[in-house]
Amino acid sequence: MTASVLASELGLAMYTVRLDGLLSKYMGETAGKLRLVFDAVAQRRGVYLFDEFDALGANRTGNDVGEARRILNSFLVFLEQASPESIVVAATNHRSILDRALFRRFDAVLTYDLPDPRQAVSVIRSRLGSLATGLSLARLSGATLGLSHADLVKAAEAAAKSALMRGAASVTRDDLTAALTLRRQASIG
Repeated sequence: MTASVLASELGLAMYTVRLDGLLSKYMGETAGKLRLVFDAVAQRRGVYLFDEFDALGANRTGNDVGEARRILNSFLVFLEQASPESIVVAATNHRSILDRALFRRFDAVLTYDLPDPRQAVSVIRSRLGSLATGLSLARLSGATLGLSHADLVKAAEAAAKSALMRGAASVTRDDLTAALTLRRQASIG
């Protein structure tokens, strides 16, 4: 969401780098694909998001796979040489396993805490828009505890789909409670 807001506010295109298409089991192939990504960074101004970055940026000291180390080293070199006209964003839920060298290469490191109940209600209300008309969200705080901003957005979208599928003009408290419960179960499992 941060990368999307940056792109929107700066009037830049946003590109998501899919690591499942980037990482390869063949030696040297991933570094070659990384080079192509950073060539694009140099040629096309934009915001480039590497999501689930821990798949690429895991700590080299605990990693006994030589190719994984070479891939991370290549990324670090490419990042150092990246065009200042573009923004490279890396996102992870597993900051503790990232290699320390990465933190020196990025201009800013942002950490997002889980939203408090007031923020959670704000996220849900914002995502539901007019579908939340007349819906009291004040007593949902227990159902939102422990859920991330992304979980709350997904729950709001699921509740909206439920309402729309049955032809309702707005989301009910039951729609939202069920969607929040499912998100909690999904995030635990």
